[in-house]
Amino acid sequence: MKKVKFYIKPDFFIILIALLFSFQIKAQSEDDLFSMIVKKDKSELPLLPERMIFTQRFLWGNKGVFRKTRIVPLTLEMRAKELKVRRVMLKTHQVIGYTTLLAMIAQGVIGGKLYNGDYSLYDTHKTMGKIVNIGYFTGAGLSLFSPPPLISKKVRGLNSIKAHKILATIHFSAMLSTNYFSDRDRGAHKASAYTLFGSFATAVLVFKF
Repeated sequence: MKKVKFYIKPDFFIILIALLFSFQIKAQSEDDLFSMIVKKDKSELPLLPERMIFTQRFLWGNKGVFRKTRIVPLTLEMRAKELKVRRVMLKTHQVIGYTTLLAMIAQGVIGGKLYNGDYSLYDTHKTMGKIVNIGYFTGAGLSLFSPPPLISKKVRGLNSIKAHKILATIHFSAMLSTNYFSDRDRGAHKASAYTLFGSFATAVLVFKF
């Protein structure tokens, strides 16, 4: 079997480190904001933001599963711990996102050779597809099921966060489509894969933590 070599430019890792560092600054700022509010007036502190995605409301909302079962009671001290958990989950989400993007690039190269008639890479293509799926859905789960932020403001106009969410809807649909057409329609599978890669790569690069 012919080996496929991949070369990743050093600039990519510099960008990755910079984005991870920027995320660390944002997470620290959120903790500082929480501390400031606590010191100011505990009685008026809103423990949950008004706006949450459906998965966060289902699990972490005032009447969410974790609150009703008392697994994670809604208290000031617990919310402080939740923000730390959120930081770890989103940081891991980011790292997995870049790792999955690299796997998608490798999958694209292998898939291109397969479409050009190199069927010796069929098993490798299938294996890489499984790796991409595991990375993608693990990263998605970390984002969807993380505890809600302290404050969630509605900002007018298009920004990086809104763009990231819009692109997430596109690449999630494309991921499902890519898997569905894998052994059903070669053309639809290829088109879905291109849509998946383009929207996912843009979503990863456009979002500034």
